[in-house]
Amino acid sequence: MKEDKEALIGEERRLKRLKMIIDLASALLWQSDLTLSDAQKLVADARERAMELFPDKGETFDLIYGSRFRRLLAEKYHLQ
Repeated sequence: MKEDKEALIGEERRLKRLKMIIDLASALLWQSDLTLSDAQKLVADARERAMELFPDKGETFDLIYGSRFRRLLAEKYHLQ
């Protein structure tokens, strides 16, 4: 029972950290004057950090956050 609670607390911490990473990357994309190349690197770095927190969840990241980042990049850099 104690192990389950500790596992849940650990999961919640990782989720909070992931949210912070995604929010920070999104804010930087909108608010800074990054080149497209640097912006794409920022997205790749955010994905890498997410994989450190949740190994083997790359597909889930791409489904949930990939479209969000693609939309941000398309809007800011006028991509099709």
